[in-house]
Order: sequence, then C-alpha cells, then structure tokens
Amino acid sequence: MAENADTEGPDDSESAERWHAPEQSPVTVVAHALRMRYKVTRTDHKPRKGLLGKVARKQKVSVSALRGVSLTVRSGEFVGIIGRNGSGKSTLLRALAGVEPPSSGTVLTSSKPSLLGVNAALIPDLTGAQNVKLGALAMGLSPSQADEIFDEVVELSALGDAIDLPMRTYSAGMGARLKFAISLAATPEILMIDEALSTGDATFAERSQRAMDSMLEKAGTVFLVNHAAQTIENMCSRAVWMERGQVVLDGDAVEVARKYRWFAHNLAQGNEEKAISLLKEAILEGAAGRKEAQLVLEEPQAALKRSRSRTTPEIEADHFMKIFAESSAPKAFPNPILPKKGE
Repeated sequence: MAENADTEGPDDSESAERWHAPEQSPVTVVAHALRMRYKVTRTDHKPRKGLLGKVARKQKVSVSALRGVSLTVRSGEFVGIIGRNGSGKSTLLRALAGVEPPSSGTVLTSSKPSLLGVNAALIPDLTGAQNVKLGALAMGLSPSQADEIFDEVVELSALGDAIDLPMRTYSAGMGARLKFAISLAATPEILMIDEALSTGDATFAERSQRAMDSMLEKAGTVFLVNHAAQTIENMCSRAVWMERGQVVLDGDAVEVARKYRWFAHNLAQGNEEKAISLLKEAILEGAAGRKEAQLVLEEPQAALKRSRSRTTPEIEADHFMKIFAESSAPKAFPNPILPKKGE
C-alpha cells in the first residue's frame, strides 16, 4: 500500500540489495517478557539553603532498560533494531547474547550467540595479525582454522599493511572492523552487531553486507543495532522499533524503518504533537504482533500490581515519553510503570 506524503520519511529510497529472509526456517532465538532494571544512586544537586545546601542528597532510583520484550527469530533472518538513544537496543542485544542476565524473563537460543560491539576488547599491545589468531582461537576455532581464515579477515577488515601494527595505533573504527571481520569469519550461527557497521566507509559497508548475506544463506541469524534507520532499511529483512524499553513495532524492515524515520524526523524538527501521533499509531499497529510474540500472556492487572510493589522509585527518561505514557489506548501498549495517585 502506497504511503501518502504525510506519512513518508525524508528519504524513501529502497535498496534492491537488502536481504530477504526465507518464508519457513527453524527458530534460533526466543525471548519472552524480558525485563532489565538497574538500581542506581541519584545525587540531588538542586540549590538548598542552610546545611542541606552543603550536602548532596542521594537517593536510590530504578532505571528500567527493558520492559517486557518478547521476540521470536528464525534462521535466515536479518533483524535490525532501531530506536532513540536510551530505548534499550543495546541492552536487548546483551540480554539475548547472554552477556547480561535479565532481571526477569526467558531467553532461549539454538546456539551460543556471538556479540560484536564497537567497544569489544582486543589486546592493544598485540598486532592486528596476532589479534586475528587470538580472536579466532577464543571463538573456538583450531589453530589450523585460524590460519585458514586469516586472509579472509584481513581482506574484509580492509586494514592493509596496518594489520602488522599494534592495535593501540588503530582508530576506533579500525578496531571495530577487525573485530567484525573475525566474528564473521568464524561463521557463527547467531551474530549480533552493535553499531559496528557505522564505523566504516562505503566500501567496507558493501563488503560487510556481502559477507553477511553469505552467512545468512548458510542459515545464520544476524541482529544489527544501528542509529541510522536508512541502514536498517537497506540491509535488513525485519526491523524492531523500540521505545523506552518496549517494542513499538516489529515487521518488514522497510515499513518499520520508514515509520520510525518519519517519527524521528518530526521529533527532531520540534513537532512533538505530530511525533506523538505517529508513535501512537505505530503502537496500535504493533499491538497484535506484541501479543502474538508472548509465550504466556500476562494480565494487565498483574503487571500493574507488580509495578506498585516496587520499593525503589522509577526515574522517568524524558518529558516526551511521560506525555505519551499518560495518553489513551493503555490496553494496546500497557505501561506498568505509572504509579498510583498519591504515591
């Protein structure tokens, strides 16, 4: 269905090269009702008179990074995760990869996921070549296999002669490209990428896309977190739009990415009323998908009861989402963090 001018984003060009997932394939990742809450100390630095003005007041607050996320992903799917800063994208990736256990909920995977992040640690004093072999061994390859993939890693990373220099001389982008190339060469069944592809030029992006397509053809599964919705639209077969730790919309990458881009564009232009309207529409559209993704349905009353039992106050992310949380259609997108009146 064609979109009218009022719903299109600022750039609606579609790449013919994006991956198309098979219609039927085995399930590789299942997440049910994932919640991630952090208790942190908040220091109040507001000006106060007298002795209180000289002492910083501290309070324990709760920050919810994930609020009941449920997903089912199959082999051959290239899933992009988009959303504003603080929406829980990277937290979701860490939870799915088993790097950080969720506060509650369940994650099931068909094999151990390989998580690639821009800040993934490599040994700075070793050369890139030495890190290639070390990284391959750490991912379970034999010494002979590490030697076999060496040339492939060097070519994909596009480091050239810099492969023989110490890692401490690399830029952040060079280190990220090398880590990505090592991870992909090890042919993991489930690969999770956090922003790494945004660190390279167009040539690297093209090479990495071809390499991931090859992996997907072998029935792999790829997750990609990226702030650029255009990248998600061009490369992925499926997109998950997250906002404030919850799934807004989960579906075809082109459709979801364009809706998110139009929302983000209006928000960046200061059109909050329009942005709120677009977010509400997307939430209502995604309600059926969120319900279907849950393994066990939870009654809204149970979620509200759980939220009211908290002893640590919740800190709100921003005034924009507070406005949305108080909007209509709570059944379509229940927000369990709203306190009772008077609390």
